[in-house]
Amino acid sequence: MRRTSVIAAILCAGLLVPTAAVAAPAVDAGTERHTDRRGELVSAKLIKRMSQQEVAEYLDGYELPVPARKAVDLYLVTYRTVDTEGRPTTASALTVLPRTGDRTLRTVTWLHGTRAYRGYTGSMDDNMDRAAAVAFAASGYATVAPDYLGLGVGPGHHPYMLTKPTVTATLDALLASRTLAARSGKQLARKTFVTGFSQGGQASMMVGRELQRRGELAAIAGIAGPYDIRGVELPAALDGRLDGASAAFYLGYVMTAWNRQHPLYDSPSAAFRAPYDQLVTELFDGSHPEEEIFAALPPTPGELFTDDFLAEMANPTGELRRVLVSNDDPCQWRPRVPVRLYAGTADRDVLFSNSESCQDQLRAHGAGDTQVVNVGDVDHFTSAVVALPQVLSWFDSLR
Repeated sequence: MRRTSVIAAILCAGLLVPTAAVAAPAVDAGTERHTDRRGELVSAKLIKRMSQQEVAEYLDGYELPVPARKAVDLYLVTYRTVDTEGRPTTASALTVLPRTGDRTLRTVTWLHGTRAYRGYTGSMDDNMDRAAAVAFAASGYATVAPDYLGLGVGPGHHPYMLTKPTVTATLDALLASRTLAARSGKQLARKTFVTGFSQGGQASMMVGRELQRRGELAAIAGIAGPYDIRGVELPAALDGRLDGASAAFYLGYVMTAWNRQHPLYDSPSAAFRAPYDQLVTELFDGSHPEEEIFAALPPTPGELFTDDFLAEMANPTGELRRVLVSNDDPCQWRPRVPVRLYAGTADRDVLFSNSESCQDQLRAHGAGDTQVVNVGDVDHFTSAVVALPQVLSWFDSLR
């Protein structure tokens, strides 16, 4: 796949029709008197109200064969959470509530895939993540789609592919959404259905683990998640089994993000070849759309990273190994709820074998009802479109 094809795929995943970049509103964290009240609702801005007919037309535009049973209301939610160091901060989420006479609403959290640009989250942009949240809400689910830290209107940088901040931001988004629902006399069901795509597929396992610990997990449906970075995804990114441009993007993003929290290199030139060593830190600062980043990066990881750093990624040691070990265990636990792992066999962004590896790990830990669902010979982004209606149907069957 050429780099231009990769960019087109990203646009298809994020924007049905490409639009101009959306600037995210600035958030001045200093204006808030933070407390330790995680999950406290700071604000809820109504984005849009959609009638049942409007929902049907909207989902049809995204080619999602999902019945529009309810009218829905979309909100940009800002809430209190903590950053990577446990310090008070704020984050944002898209919360979509169905208009229904039911007082207690079944609840879904939708966890989005890789977003390097803060303006491309579902709360900020009309994209596939927003469509997914609308699809679940149109079937009667209160749907919470966190932007994660450093995306949407949240301050700072996004700690891409780090477990703890992904989980805390999601759990706190659920708490804030409970408050929002209560304002209209609704309550969210105690147990949450968890699903997500790509980065969000992996995150679904990590969030599900914590929700189970709290007794608040209903089921998990991961879609095309990189569940096994060390055993599957990283080796494939380096040996050419992944699309080269996608691999350069993902690796450039993750190493830049991790280096902010856990120094992996003394200077960008120790990891990245010239001239990219002068570009990558700024490219992945949250202010550049993905298509701009792809255009600036080379078509393979071998052209992006130095020989020494390529060797380090192939055989991680020291700090890189420690970060990998602590953030690459999403399937090393025993779910007590049904788990479905949806994936396509033609995926060259996240290999199908990630899902098989996750299933093996879950079963090795004693998990019972765990299945890999092959959604066909489709690529990464198409797998989300194909899987989403199946996930919704499966959740409905678990009533």
